[in-house]
Amino acid sequence: MIPQSFEYSVPNTLQEALQLLAGGNAKVLAGGMSLVPLMKLRLAAPEHLVDLRRITGLKTLSESSGEIRIGAMATHHDLDSSPLLRQRCPLLAEAAKHIGDVQVRNLGTIGGSLSHADPAADYPASLLALGAKVKLVRAGAERTLNLEDFLVDTFTTAAEPGELLTEIIVPVEEPKTGVSYQKMVQPASGFAIVGVAARVRKSNGQISLARLGLTGVAPSPFRAAAAEARLQGSAGSAEDIRQAAALVSSNIEANADIHASASYRKQMAQVYAARALHAALAEAS
Repeated sequence: MIPQSFEYSVPNTLQEALQLLAGGNAKVLAGGMSLVPLMKLRLAAPEHLVDLRRITGLKTLSESSGEIRIGAMATHHDLDSSPLLRQRCPLLAEAAKHIGDVQVRNLGTIGGSLSHADPAADYPASLLALGAKVKLVRAGAERTLNLEDFLVDTFTTAAEPGELLTEIIVPVEEPKTGVSYQKMVQPASGFAIVGVAARVRKSNGQISLARLGLTGVAPSPFRAAAAEARLQGSAGSAEDIRQAAALVSSNIEANADIHASASYRKQMAQVYAARALHAALAEAS
């Protein structure tokens, strides 16, 4: 189908973009991997599109003060191929290579993916495990939110009218931290039926850090706090992993659709959590 008619602007600077967005009626176009298909199906009909592709400052990746700052217009390929991320934040680089296909990875952006807030998107699992933050900017003001506060619900974020997600902030990974992203993929779309990101660190034979982020399972991505607590201070044995993985989907209202029932998703969340933990612990050791 053909989208409904709309006004189209391509600003050259961030300030120009913020002025166009200030009225609250415009919709941001990043990579277009989510918005354009919705427009063609007429499930979305924005009156005004603001294309961010010319704002080069929104694509930068840099490190300072123990943090990595990722411009919202950085593509999945940019993250997957970044020497900085591969060395200093390998979990996020690993997640990026699991997204879609070559065409999607070359056009889709991390900021567009997070702003769309698809419950089956790959990034949130890893970003939650990393304790990521996002920077939101509007004309004359800016604020920084923890990712869990930004992702409110299915296709819903905390961004207010006129606000633009400009940056994602993640910590530089400490040495001897093992990471892994394991994904049960939906073959046609490439989205995650279940995706689990694990970060673990051992000290003196015990797990001193355990973080588990899940996507695809529930209406919003989440951290498996009960499973993390079970691992903390343990030796990370096969039995420790089994018991922790059994907790990842407890007290969760799981999604159900044509691809997987709620009970199957919860079971697969346990399976993929165990795989991610085994892989992360092997790397940490």
